[in-house]
Amino acid sequence: MNSLIDSEQNIYSVIGISMGDEGKGRVVHEILEQTQKTTGNAPFGVIKVNGGANAGHTAAGLKLNLLPSGVGNPDVEKLIIGSGVVADPRKFLWESKPLESRGISVLKRLLIDEKAQISDLTHRLLDLAWEHYRVKELGLENRGSTGRGISPAYCDETGHWQIFYQSFKEDRRLFSKYLKGRVSRAMDTIRFVCKINEECWNEFFTTLSVAEVNANSASIKDQIFDESEFEFSKFKGDDPFTLNFDYLEHVYWEAGQKLIHAIGDIRSEIINSCKRSKTIVAEFGQAYWLDKRHGFTPNVTASHTTTPELFTSAGIPIQPVTTIGCCKAYDTKVGTHHFLTKIDHKTDLLGQKLAKLEYGTSTGRQRMVGWFDAVEKGSSLRYCGFEELVINKLDALTLDENTEDSDLKICVAYRSSDGEIIRDVPRSESSHRSLTPVYESLKGWHNDISGIKYYNHLPPEAKAYISKMVGSMIECAYPEGYELTKLPKIRFIGVGPDPGQIISDIPKTLDLINK
Repeated sequence: MNSLIDSEQNIYSVIGISMGDEGKGRVVHEILEQTQKTTGNAPFGVIKVNGGANAGHTAAGLKLNLLPSGVGNPDVEKLIIGSGVVADPRKFLWESKPLESRGISVLKRLLIDEKAQISDLTHRLLDLAWEHYRVKELGLENRGSTGRGISPAYCDETGHWQIFYQSFKEDRRLFSKYLKGRVSRAMDTIRFVCKINEECWNEFFTTLSVAEVNANSASIKDQIFDESEFEFSKFKGDDPFTLNFDYLEHVYWEAGQKLIHAIGDIRSEIINSCKRSKTIVAEFGQAYWLDKRHGFTPNVTASHTTTPELFTSAGIPIQPVTTIGCCKAYDTKVGTHHFLTKIDHKTDLLGQKLAKLEYGTSTGRQRMVGWFDAVEKGSSLRYCGFEELVINKLDALTLDENTEDSDLKICVAYRSSDGEIIRDVPRSESSHRSLTPVYESLKGWHNDISGIKYYNHLPPEAKAYISKMVGSMIECAYPEGYELTKLPKIRFIGVGPDPGQIISDIPKTLDLINK
């Protein structure tokens, strides 16, 4: 290993070990706060590693899609966009302007890698067209896409049709040439491959406008943006299945010019910060079970979602890194994923309570809720690997007057159709769908835990629940027996949504699971 670090380990990778929505944004915030206190040094940066505006993070009270979660910490020197990200330049401006109106510095700290890929309107139109084709023409289930154009943008990478952010610093005529080719390919695909009719074509623009108006409703209300900013019909050409290319090119070129100061080579910046032992936190979108290779196609994202991708996206040699796996004390999923431990949130009282807390940050869609799946988390530990674990939203399981008779459940294994007990997630989608969960039931607690700071102050039932969560996960990860060095440390447990609502004095993992 060609290590750039002479002393302490200062790179942290924050990954999801479920299906996304694990609270990775608040974990980034807490790591920044903790490392700043312990080292006395301001962190260098937070790097967004993969994906694009399809990710949704809430950090320090800020709801973010494209910007790294470190934006809420004024001491973070750089907000870094890695080369593995696909990003619409307009989205940077839409997301940064409301924050800057509140006195939060964004654009001055933004650092976009030259080799990050530009996504644009054509990718969003393709996203809608592909989904329509899957459902209407092929009769397949909806993928549950966010509609932000991420998969089509990554397809440009595969086809070697990328337009990189460095294009904004070069000849406009070349940018225009590349964009024209992109538009031509997209229109042909939408019309002739996806077989979109004129009515549907027009609906796409309405869909995009409504989505962005809803996403930016607070900024519109505060008069930071006029609603017309998000009127996508302005991009329509005079004829069906055409775009007003001159307007499209103008809008995107001008957006890119506003970001020129932020576009550069992130590699040298990151290497120099490592040599100075400055903290870098890598923030991943999505999660292990949504990785394009290791998740269940087609319900996956178009990028890699685990720590090795950090070094590819940053463009530096592999370094010592602390990987922090994030999960909730229960499970959630969005879209059409098969959900083994799903709770019916329409009839189950605790399910109803949890569902009220669970809406997608990116889309606003209702998330499905379910019991904690220790098999899923154990397979994440075994194959993805992480040194530390964060458990969020333990407080959400606190029982109230409506749910006081409810037991809590943890899925500790699966049962196959022939009765075999399985403690590993099969790689086959059809095999996965044939399984049923094996639960262990535990007593819940009624005391409000949101103000608790110390582990020993938790109700006994909450401590028993944590012990069973972690113990079952480790049993599934290491069925042949575990080595003490492989046991992940519990970094903290979230007991409330606000910064600082965490418990950090967790017993050693071996002590925890043996209680």
